[in-house]
Amino acid sequence: MRKVLVTGGAGFVGRHVVRRLLEAGDEVHAVDCLAPDTGGLDPARGWPLFDPREFRNFHFYHEDCRAWFERVQDTDFDYAFHLAAMVGGRLMIENNPLAVAADLAIDAQYWQWAKLAKPGKTVCFSSSAAYPISLQRADHYVLLKEDMISFDGDIGMPDMTYGWAKLTCEYLARLAYEKHGLRSVCYRPFSGYGEDQDDAYPFPSICKRAIDNQDADVLHVWGTGTQMRDFIHIEDCVEGVLATMDKIDDARAINLSTGILTNFLEFAGLAAELLGYHPEVRGMSDKPVGVHARGGDTTLQRQLGFAPRVDFRSGIERALKYYAR
Repeated sequence: MRKVLVTGGAGFVGRHVVRRLLEAGDEVHAVDCLAPDTGGLDPARGWPLFDPREFRNFHFYHEDCRAWFERVQDTDFDYAFHLAAMVGGRLMIENNPLAVAADLAIDAQYWQWAKLAKPGKTVCFSSSAAYPISLQRADHYVLLKEDMISFDGDIGMPDMTYGWAKLTCEYLARLAYEKHGLRSVCYRPFSGYGEDQDDAYPFPSICKRAIDNQDADVLHVWGTGTQMRDFIHIEDCVEGVLATMDKIDDARAINLSTGILTNFLEFAGLAAELLGYHPEVRGMSDKPVGVHARGGDTTLQRQLGFAPRVDFRSGIERALKYYAR
């Protein structure tokens, strides 16, 4: 039985990581302060897709991970999955950037803890927001490849404080490996989605809007609706991590992506089609848009043995059935 730490373990990604680890028989120690607007859910009330309290190998600490790092100095963790972050969708990233900047403190304190506790391996969750926004414009966008960020060259301007924080965490991981021999791998998830995601994110909000407006002639999405994202199911994200996390030790990054771009107009139209109606889909230009196109190159992840399995249409269909229940 492996002893595993999961910071941010009650969040959307954290819950799915915790589930796979518990099912594998690992002793899981999940830390989460359940901060408002981050999507963290109290396990004492059960989680949407499973109840972690049914596992004797589950331990939960309702605590700011920074306080936990000060309090707990265990040196026998085989893995540490570091997911803790202040992020709650595009509204929080754009409208509360200083709150998101707290991620800098969270990550700095994690690596100080890791230097002392020496977990066997850190699985660090970065973000596709770390990529230069100059490569994601309407007049110039490409599928984003891991080596487009180089700490030995030009890193470019990332997306808001969230992008800066994730970029800094990756750099700290590199320094921790070079200076202290701490093994780690960094993941850059693109637009992860799933049935139990918080409504602050585009996927659940668009699906639920499609359900609530089945008699309408018009269906609205945020922004112009032409902005494009690389949607990858959360189950594929976690599978990609578990399949590749032992193949890199020097803090290099791996995308979690499909390489397929879908705009929000197409997404909403597909959701409506699956529900049996065909409205006109319009954007709401007064709402946040973010970058124009953010998609990931899949070359490295495929070389490492991972390819996503859940296509976006199937993912939407699963979610619509779940929300209908």
